[in-house]
Amino acid sequence: MNILRRLTAPALALALPVALALVWHLATVGRPYSLIPPPAEVWTEMRDLAVGGINDDAFSGTLWTHLAASLARVFGGFALAAAAALPLGLLIGRVQLMRALLDPTFQILRPVPVTAWLPLAMILFGLGPRSAYFLVFLGAFYPILVNTIFGVRSVEPRLFEAAAMLGCTGTAQFARVVLPAALPSIFTGLRLGLGFAWVVIVVGEMTGVQTGLGAIIMEARQLSRTEIVICGMVVIGVAGFVSDRIVMEIGRRLLAWSPAHG
Repeated sequence: MNILRRLTAPALALALPVALALVWHLATVGRPYSLIPPPAEVWTEMRDLAVGGINDDAFSGTLWTHLAASLARVFGGFALAAAAALPLGLLIGRVQLMRALLDPTFQILRPVPVTAWLPLAMILFGLGPRSAYFLVFLGAFYPILVNTIFGVRSVEPRLFEAAAMLGCTGTAQFARVVLPAALPSIFTGLRLGLGFAWVVIVVGEMTGVQTGLGAIIMEARQLSRTEIVICGMVVIGVAGFVSDRIVMEIGRRLLAWSPAHG
C-alpha cells in the first residue's frame, strides 16, 4: 500500500502538466507562423541553453550562468529580507510602542507594487545588481514581516503566564516563549517571501544586469525568441519549486513538535 501511494502521488502531480503540454502541442504543432512555439521546439531550445551545440548562438550553453546569477540575487535578497523582517516582526508583534511607531508606515508601503519601485531603485542604487537585490528584498520582506507579526500576536497569553511562573520574564520570553510559538507562522512567511522573491526576479533583473534568468527573458523578448522566454519561465518555476521544498523540509524538521507541521 505504501509503495502504491508513493507511485500514485508523483503520477497525480504530473497529470496536469502532461495534460497542459498535450493541449499546447495540439494547439501549436504544424503552424510555422505561430507566435507560440510547440513544446518540441522549446525542449530543443532548453537543451541548447543547457549544453549548447544545437543553435550555436549567443544563448547556447548559457543557462547555468544565468541560473547561478538569479539564484545569488534571489537568496541574497531573501536573506537580507529575513534578517530585517524577523526582528522587526518580533518587536512589532510584542512591543506596543514599536507597533504604534512602525506598523502604520509599513502598512502604507506594503501595497506599493515592486514594479513601482523600479525607477526609484535605479536612481538610488544605479543600474546593475544592487538594484536587483533591493527589489528582491522588497518582494520578500513584507510576507515575512506580516506573518511574523501574526505569529507573535497569536501566542497564547497563558504561555507567558506559565513562563513567568517558572522564572522566565522580560526579554528572555522572546527566545523561550515568543519565538518557538511563532515559528509555524514565521516559516509560512519565509515560504511566501521566497516565493515572492522568485516572482519579482524578472523585474529585479530589468535594471541593466547582463546575466540572470530575468535578463535572458527580456533579451529574448526583444529578439522575438519566444521559445527562450518560455524556457526561462520554466527554469524559474522549477527553481522556485525546489527552493520551496527545501524550506518546507527545514520547517518540517524544526517544527516536528507542531501538530500543524508534523
